[in-house]
Amino acid sequence: MDFQPSERCTEFKERLSAFMDEHVYPAEELYERQLRESGNPHFQPPVMEELKVKARDAGLWNMFLPDAELGAGLSNSDYAPLAEILGRSHIASEACNCSAPDTGNMEVLYQFATPEQREQWLMPLLDGEIRSSFAMTEPEVASSDATNITMRIERDGDQYVLHGRKWWISGAYHPHCRILIAMGKTTFDGPRHKQQSMILVPIDTPGVTLVRDLTVFGYNDQEGHAEITFEDVRVPASNLIANEGDGFMIAQARLGPGRIHHCMRAIGAAERALEAMCRRAVSRVTFGQPLAMRGNVQDWIAESRVEIEMARLLTLKAAWMMDTVGNRQARTEISAIKIAAPNVALRVIDRAIQLHGGGGVSDDFGLAPAYAHLRTLRLADGPDEVHKLSIARRELAPYVPREW
Repeated sequence: MDFQPSERCTEFKERLSAFMDEHVYPAEELYERQLRESGNPHFQPPVMEELKVKARDAGLWNMFLPDAELGAGLSNSDYAPLAEILGRSHIASEACNCSAPDTGNMEVLYQFATPEQREQWLMPLLDGEIRSSFAMTEPEVASSDATNITMRIERDGDQYVLHGRKWWISGAYHPHCRILIAMGKTTFDGPRHKQQSMILVPIDTPGVTLVRDLTVFGYNDQEGHAEITFEDVRVPASNLIANEGDGFMIAQARLGPGRIHHCMRAIGAAERALEAMCRRAVSRVTFGQPLAMRGNVQDWIAESRVEIEMARLLTLKAAWMMDTVGNRQARTEISAIKIAAPNVALRVIDRAIQLHGGGGVSDDFGLAPAYAHLRTLRLADGPDEVHKLSIARRELAPYVPREW
């Protein structure tokens, strides 16, 4: 494996870093103020739309998509360092049209949608005109096992009818959200992994009800995390993505690149927390000495650097394997980074919170909301325990007796 970034990656990193310094970091405080002054937790601050125009003009748009005509034409290995840079700010990914869940939804539409579906939904998403959500998780079942989902998708002539309940549907409260990719069962018989299907549901379809917005440790994200009911929701049969029974396969295809994105963004958040830790350590004095002179503080800083580097290298290896041998052969590495990166980021941010004292658990330094957001990544796209189970099964496979 060559750890030297490609020329294109290096060039994008330089431009993106400059864009962050010139536009994104200075806009963070204004974004929060506009959001707060609106009185609406899901208001779209005008500064975000200004950033999107600037990012597009700078050629820093849809960098996640490997198609050179619709995206930047970057490989997973090329995009991973860019995702890390984006992860340093909670507003950067949307500014560059590289935020979840849209990236995963656009990849689904790019790979599996019909030309008509692409024209209606993919192109507006790529243009940043609309946002989207992915509706899979359900409150009544353990959705870490996606075969448990119970929402019904029933054929009725030239329509499908949806009945069910979903929650933690990220992005559904964003004022620009227009489309849901919903996963349910078109049959409850046959192989467990062939019962699920995915279908496009405009969010304003009759019968789609946003019941409530779920908070994370009391934080109400601007994009929202909705609980949604589907009651006699009717959409054209042409809204089905691929074929009946392809839902589980599509979900797995969607999650591979998404995990790289999530993990590199987490590493970016950890890097920014480490920087905050170092600044705090040299600027605060206790009992006659700067905090930076304390042995335990130096341990925190050193351990953070080591852990970040390990997580980054493992994530880059996974990206490289996805590019060279494919997602299937990189399953162990993809699961490994999904375990490692969020946990590393949480440890680093927790140390930074401790070093900031009372300020660390306030909103003044951005550490508390960062911790809340990163904590959800130990659950999103599969909880740690599912990924550990997957790794353990593959490690044990050569040793398991045939009679088991």
